[in-house]
Amino acid sequence: MTKVKNWFIKTINSTLGQKMIMSISGLFLISFLVIHLLGNLMLFKEDGGTAFNAYANFMSTSSLIKLVEIVLVLGFGLHIYTAWRLTKYNKQIRPQAYVYSRPDVNSSWIARNMGFVGSIVLIFLLIHLYNFWFKYKFMADMPMIATGEYKDLYSFLKLTFIEEWWISVFYIIAMIFFSLHLAHGFESSLQTLGLYHKKYTPMLKKLGLLFAIIVPAGFAVMPLYFLSQFFLGNY
Repeated sequence: MTKVKNWFIKTINSTLGQKMIMSISGLFLISFLVIHLLGNLMLFKEDGGTAFNAYANFMSTSSLIKLVEIVLVLGFGLHIYTAWRLTKYNKQIRPQAYVYSRPDVNSSWIARNMGFVGSIVLIFLLIHLYNFWFKYKFMADMPMIATGEYKDLYSFLKLTFIEEWWISVFYIIAMIFFSLHLAHGFESSLQTLGLYHKKYTPMLKKLGLLFAIIVPAGFAVMPLYFLSQFFLGNY
């Protein structure tokens, strides 16, 4: 039993083990992205935000969702911590390697700068959580829907994207970096997990690239939608 335990600890602390943790946690978080995007699409219903506000209220009061939130926090924390460990390790073992190995030829820009790209995504995540989760949960003067039953996140989100336009701009730019992060992460996960097949792997890579374009674009459309309303005089 001790040998098995030692083998397990040694494996998860190895570079390959860390990459496997990154891959598995990343693929897990992808499922959350799809659900989150589908819920946010309710913003575009022509009902004044009724459906979206009902969805937001359910997500903030459901006991099941609260349990899922804990799992998500652990998933994000594990993914971020592992990314930090791998970035630190790579810098330690190859402080000057790129000077001699022609990185522009041997690897892509995104592969060499995943730490930077990931940092932009992390900053966006923190800003996003502060503006649209923390404030919704704890801000006392959050607007309420007409009946007063629960908070009006739709109006608050619309006001934020229009009046604090710099948040919208950063949101859109961050989605470009997020797209790069997803594209590279998905391809790396296939390699790390050994999911290779002559026939199916090229198709999976294309699907991964498509996902990396569609999902961030879906999130970026939200601030663009409200900004367009403002410029068209519908605000």
